[in-house]
Amino acid sequence: MTGPPPAVAAARVAVRADLADLPPGALVLVACSGGPDSLALAATTAFVSARAGLRAGAVVVDHGLQAGSADVARDAARACRDLGLDPVRVVAVEVGGGGGPEAAARSARYTALEAAATELGAAAVLLGHTLDDQAETVLLALARGSGARSLAGMPARRGSLRRPLLGLRREQTLAVCAALGLAPWHDPTNGGPCAPVAPAAASAQTAAAGPAQRRREVRHRVLPLLEDVLGPGVALALARTGDQLREDAEALEALAATLLAAAEAAAAETTAAGPAGADPAGAGLDVDLLAAAPAAVRRRALRLAAIGAGCPPGALHRAHVLAMDALVTAWHGQAGVDLPGRIALARACGRLTFHNPQY
Repeated sequence: MTGPPPAVAAARVAVRADLADLPPGALVLVACSGGPDSLALAATTAFVSARAGLRAGAVVVDHGLQAGSADVARDAARACRDLGLDPVRVVAVEVGGGGGPEAAARSARYTALEAAATELGAAAVLLGHTLDDQAETVLLALARGSGARSLAGMPARRGSLRRPLLGLRREQTLAVCAALGLAPWHDPTNGGPCAPVAPAAASAQTAAAGPAQRRREVRHRVLPLLEDVLGPGVALALARTGDQLREDAEALEALAATLLAAAEAAAAETTAAGPAGADPAGAGLDVDLLAAAPAAVRRRALRLAAIGAGCPPGALHRAHVLAMDALVTAWHGQAGVDLPGRIALARACGRLTFHNPQY
């Protein structure tokens, strides 16, 4: 008796392992666009869940950004129902402009998925990102000069969201669709690379490109070139680097949270021991404790403190963090630091304190 094709078997093993911690009867939802990755995931989840005693449904998000998107969403929902998934929801979203179109679409999509999971009582929402998606994400973050958290790429799990196919290649999801007779939708914005142009023009074109086009170029031009020059395995190496950096980032962030709590407690203790009537609440951060910590931990602690004070995380850049750090390690009586969100940070009496002029 022959088994399933290798790609189908690999996908089933990945999904089965990812769902192994869920209790019988739990509902899992597949985020399905109708593309090869998510359609392969939908088919695999339908197969695995039926044998694991789980219920499986799907959510199709219509971003409304392309002509005919409602038809694409309807076809994707039909394909999911044909696979035996139930319930299947189509959710139309409005994509704002904050952070650029790609980021806005992603934010709207995740909000819709989490809302559907809450409404339906789902234990998990499965996303169809593959190892190739991970490699592209890491490479793009590297090109931007991002920190370890961005270079870590996409986590396998975050809250109710899970990515069981992060260990599979895109060619495997295509093979799953072919083996199972599925007809996926191919997003035209993920098509082949732009026509070759002169190097100088190409450089200007890339600099002016939006996130979607840059990812398209990385997918169809940059990664294949790296594979040609450096040999096979570049995508796997990039994804592996992301995994290692995620472990490091999580460890450093845990240390930073501990340092931040200690600096707040020390500042509150000093304030409480001071003049009568001093309020230890909001006493700030003890500078001596911060200064004694390694730079990587201290700067993460300062970033966490700034976000806790009301700074928008997406607007808080390294330049802001370094300016805050200078108040700890290179203070010569200079003025405070103005931060995003109309937050100000100042140093006085051995403490850093955040203020919001709005209040």
